[in-house]
Amino acid sequence: MTDEARGAPRRLPATTDCSPAARDARRARLGEEGHSLEAISGVAPEMAPEALAGSIEGFIGFARIPLGVAGPVRIRGRHADGDFIVPLATTEGTLVASFQHAFNVINRCGGAVAACSRQLVGRAPCFTFADIATAMTIAEWLPTQLPLMQTAAASTSRYCRLQSAKTSLVGNTVYMMLEYSTGDAAGQNMVTLATQAVCQQLLPLMPHTPESWLVESVLSGDKRASAQAFLGARGRNASAEIVLPSRVIGRYWRSDAAGMARTWNQATVGAAQTGAVGLQGNVANALAALFIACGQDVACVSEATTSITRCELTAQSDLYVSVTMPNLIVGTVGGGTFLPTAKESLGMLGCTGPGTAAKFAEICAVVALAGELAIIGAMASGAFAAAHASGGRKGRGTGDA
Repeated sequence: MTDEARGAPRRLPATTDCSPAARDARRARLGEEGHSLEAISGVAPEMAPEALAGSIEGFIGFARIPLGVAGPVRIRGRHADGDFIVPLATTEGTLVASFQHAFNVINRCGGAVAACSRQLVGRAPCFTFADIATAMTIAEWLPTQLPLMQTAAASTSRYCRLQSAKTSLVGNTVYMMLEYSTGDAAGQNMVTLATQAVCQQLLPLMPHTPESWLVESVLSGDKRASAQAFLGARGRNASAEIVLPSRVIGRYWRSDAAGMARTWNQATVGAAQTGAVGLQGNVANALAALFIACGQDVACVSEATTSITRCELTAQSDLYVSVTMPNLIVGTVGGGTFLPTAKESLGMLGCTGPGTAAKFAEICAVVALAGELAIIGAMASGAFAAAHASGGRKGRGTGDA
């Protein structure tokens, strides 16, 4: 559908309106669009403890985190194409309002373009031998066993498929990076079980028996910021971009394209001085709030922030902004996606069930892009501190400071 046919997205009540009437209006609007909110609104019956087996130990209840919505935001992606209302779970004041402001800018510019290009999840076993010569023999032998390894991995899951195996040698130890496709699941546990099966298949066949071995050597980058994400694949690789005319920037942030580009250049130089892996402003803010709402593994935010934000002037003196996340571990099946509030949140986005993980990854990329626009705009306009002072104060209207 063309943007002209869609028309302007229909807005929700203001994000800063905390009244019961505004809350009820948001719920009614989502209900009109066919979304269930019984769990999110607290009227659904509580889950039976038995249903949480495998997800939690020592269960006593649920941590209730406020969940708000921002949007709609217009996305023109390979998989996500349309106007989306985005659920965000957070206790950080101004966060949802900042995303709403950026969504309004994105809509004014016709929507953000997004693409999810690939998906691979890695595990990295290692094998230690008596000496370097023996280890070198195994390092050369392992890649020849790829078909055998693929069969072993496939035996553990209907969806997990081993795509490649790469080896490296450090002294008398051979490291092997195994990269899998995992369908619509995030796949962390899936690839662990597959790697265990691969190693158990290989060990009796090795020309030399290892003195010791590990199913995961920490080489995979699991839940750690790592530069290797830019050179390979770890999770889904998702990007989003937009071009902002200076007049739009002036209207929404009281700056211009040159000011925004200059601000980001200064910020990246600051980030470089810290030795940061990746260059981005606050991608973690976007992903943590979205991950909590949608039942993702929140610890994976640590590696997903290995990302690059670009902000530069075009030949027409407009502003090009993009976010690229090569390390996005997300899924729409498995993990915490079965939880009632997660199912409802994913349902808002049309991302429930098989075939929707790439769509969800593109939505994540656009939400991250909105967060980058919000922080760069606030910094360029000089409103960064003022916005937090006015919107982030706790207990306004309750007598609490």
